[in-house]
Amino acid sequence: MTQQHPGPATGTDAHLRRELSPVERWYWTADRTSPLSGLVRTRVRGDLPPELLRRALDVLQARHPLLRVAITGDENGERPAFRPVDVPIPLRRVEVAPDDPGADSRWEREVDEHEVAEHLDWRTGPLLRATLITRAAGAGHPEAVHDLLLAASHCVADGMTGLSLLTELLAIAAQLAAGEQPTCASRPALAAAEDLLPARHRGPEGAAALEELLRRDEEEARRLRPRRVLPTRAVPFAQRRTRMVHRSLTADQSELLTRACKQHGTTAHGALAAAMVTAVAHEAGTAETAYFSIGSPVDFRGELGTAVSSEDAGSYASTLASRVRYEPGGGLWPMARAVGQDLTDRRKREEHLTMLTLWDRSGPKTFAEGEAFMRYVDEQGPLNLCLSNIGRYDVPDRLGPWRVSDTQLVAAISVTGAVVATANTSHGALAWNFSHVDGLVPAPRARYLADESLRVLLDAVSG
Repeated sequence: MTQQHPGPATGTDAHLRRELSPVERWYWTADRTSPLSGLVRTRVRGDLPPELLRRALDVLQARHPLLRVAITGDENGERPAFRPVDVPIPLRRVEVAPDDPGADSRWEREVDEHEVAEHLDWRTGPLLRATLITRAAGAGHPEAVHDLLLAASHCVADGMTGLSLLTELLAIAAQLAAGEQPTCASRPALAAAEDLLPARHRGPEGAAALEELLRRDEEEARRLRPRRVLPTRAVPFAQRRTRMVHRSLTADQSELLTRACKQHGTTAHGALAAAMVTAVAHEAGTAETAYFSIGSPVDFRGELGTAVSSEDAGSYASTLASRVRYEPGGGLWPMARAVGQDLTDRRKREEHLTMLTLWDRSGPKTFAEGEAFMRYVDEQGPLNLCLSNIGRYDVPDRLGPWRVSDTQLVAAISVTGAVVATANTSHGALAWNFSHVDGLVPAPRARYLADESLRVLLDAVSG
């Protein structure tokens, strides 16, 4: 029997009647222009009835206040605010024939055609939806195989949130499958990330830190003149659509990467970023020493004035731009160490926290102001290439009656860049997905950048 939707916990949800913070307002403005969301995917083998998943989604929603909100905002985008709603998380089902030759990659098609191409309805909420793609058992396939997708607005979730919610959802489903009744108790509603910043990043002290950061960045940009991904053609903001190229490292290749990074004194993130910069330089035919910009979102949950765990929904990442020196024939590892050291230095200076305050100073205050801001970022911003790397994220290989694998992230870009790669290591393997704005970076270019990044990386770790 399907469980009745638990509805909002009114005492907790009353705290969600608040205006969007400056960074949330920017995410909402960008998403109204072109879809901006985050996506997580995992593969589940075994019988997973949609009715069971429906019940699990209801419990998950009851636990998390930000999964029970919509956004109120007028056409000018003035004073947008969260408001609680009692609307179940949508669950879309896709049935795939057992003998369909494209069954294994059907999730990629659903991502391209639906998940990163279609807006979440911010007016009605909730700001998360689920899709279950099922290939029934059949000849040559002794068990059902499901791809489970969760797509969420950046206003309520970042990549860490997505992976946490996905893992929690499967754990809830496993409890229900075992005849247990998981708790529906709601977590507390948290204030916006900016309001949780330490005191030194607010008020006059925070403003002074931002001024100093902007001054250093401007000086470095003038001195290094970093390059960006050059667009193939102009694409109007409202017509920008994300497409995805899926790549991955096997468990053996991931282990090689880990050992090589230790040997060369760097991080996996540094190596992945260096490979991407090298691929961009190769694709552009760069024959001389040059600097390229690449962004790295940095998680700051543990550095806020109020403790925020990975289980709390919300966006708690701030992007730092690294200017990476590319030298033809110079090799991957010096670049990888430079990226790692740059991020370490910037984190010590707490630049990722300082950057969060930039949106209140420079971000669009209304939707009507968004066009000019987008144009400035698109034409003069510090970067349009990004790597969002969660790192190792442990998802159980078995949950209840199911075998779980291939857990990974995909990012919609909207108006925030040209190429954004996401990476995470789960189940021993490293998923590396390359999102690109179609037209700015057409599919053949995106495939080249993904393949060349992978080739450069594997050549380096195998050498």
